[in-house]
Amino acid sequence: MQILAALFFEGIDLRSVAGGATHIDLTGIQFSASSPTEVPVTWSPHLMVVVRCPDDHSGQGVLEVVFSRDGAQLARNVQPLSVEPGRFGYRLVRAELEFTEFGTVEAACRVDQGPSTVVPFTLLPPPDTPA
Repeated sequence: MQILAALFFEGIDLRSVAGGATHIDLTGIQFSASSPTEVPVTWSPHLMVVVRCPDDHSGQGVLEVVFSRDGAQLARNVQPLSVEPGRFGYRLVRAELEFTEFGTVEAACRVDQGPSTVVPFTLLPPPDTPA
């Protein structure tokens, strides 16, 4: 299986369209957000990982997402994947991340120990914080 996309987002809507296809509408795609409070703060961004299963694949796999900052692991999510060969699928991942300082966390996503797709997410100070 291959990762086609991995994105942080705010909302999702699945809808069927003519011919039996399904469309995924994502809103609030983001790579950063302002914290509602000063640190320390727990932040739980939503991540979607879209995968493609080749025709000649079993359709079974394992998705691993490791959230890290400056090389230190903050959280890890491992979940099974089951995607019909020749089709596409997605998984939602949500981690509770503890921020003791504002900055960037990276989500390294991979299927079956394959190559990683890395997606950064930066938590910014609250809007009313002086620069």
